[in-house]
Order: sequence, then C-alpha cells, then structure tokens
Amino acid sequence: MACFWGPDSLFGATLGVVATRVGYSGGKKPNPSYRDLGDHTEAIAIEYDPNVINYNGLLELFWSHHDPTAKCKRQYTSLIFYHDDEQKALAEKSLKEKQGKYKNPIVTEIIPASTFYDAEDYHQKYRLQGHSSLCKDIGLEGNGRLIKESFLAARLNGYVVGMGGIAQFEKELPSLGLDEKTADYVRRLVVKYEGHGMTC
Repeated sequence: MACFWGPDSLFGATLGVVATRVGYSGGKKPNPSYRDLGDHTEAIAIEYDPNVINYNGLLELFWSHHDPTAKCKRQYTSLIFYHDDEQKALAEKSLKEKQGKYKNPIVTEIIPASTFYDAEDYHQKYRLQGHSSLCKDIGLEGNGRLIKESFLAARLNGYVVGMGGIAQFEKELPSLGLDEKTADYVRRLVVKYEGHGMTC
C-alpha cells in the first residue's frame, strides 16, 4: 500500500481495529531500518476485534485504498501477509475476485507473515505526532511505546487526517476520554480533512 503512514491512519480509524504498528517485513535482512531496508517492504501490523470487523473487511479496505497494479520498488510494493491457512485462502479469493477489474495486471503478492520489525519511533502514528500539543494533552508526547501500542493513538492518528469521518468521531467520542478542548481540536481536523483520501 506504498508508504506506511497512510495505511496506519486508515486502519487506525477503522472501527474494530484495536492497535496498529508500522514496520518492515517480507525480507530476509535481519534488523532492517528505514535507511537500510534491504529486501523488506514497509508494512503495517493490525490488531483487530473479529466481532466488529473480520479479515474480509480488512482486505476490502486494502483493495479499495490503493492501486494494486502500481509497480513500485520493493519498499512500497503491494503485499498481503497471512498468518494461517484461513487468511491465505481469504486473501487468494479476494485477489481472484479483483482480477480483471483493473486495466493493468495486479502486482499484489500474497505471502506468509514473517518477522515484523517495528519501524523507528518517529514513524509510529506519524500524523498524530505532527500535532505535538495534542500528544502532550493526551499524555503521549515522547513516549514511543505508548504511541505504538495505544488504542487512542491509533484512533487519533486517523482522525487528525479525516479518516473515519465526523459522524464516526462524534459517535465514538464519549469512549475516547478526551476533554472538550482536545475533542474540539480533533473535531476541527476531522471536518477539515474528511474526504481527502489516504495520503502519505
């Protein structure tokens, strides 16, 4: 899905997603980094509640938010990682259903999940970290582990770029624990960027 910042915002604001992390996977080089990626691809690890969203729902978001025919260097190529036979079958079925719906051939690969290496802290919840005052207000400023693992950080990382939309934000707001000043700050961003699509 190209650069991992966009998918991190998209999936982070998706109902049923509990947590997200960005990182590097799919290659053989040990301990990759952004400056020394080797044969890995930028990827996103998603924890989700299957009672709210299932694997097929995640696949549909994957297909509908990027161009699976775009030929990119390995860093940004289109990949689906599967963790078990059921996920593999569902991913292969979704790929088969998408074949022929594009002018150019789909380049997406479906491969077994391998070691996932967390990206550097500055990549985690990148869009949220661009709002340092917001991070400070919610107690996440300078805390790489919490930024990476926090449900609230995942949600706000999407909302600050309009993902999820204002109706979803307002419905979910009571459970987010934000004070009114912070909520209003996020609300203005959701309204400003809703509908702008996924950007890196």
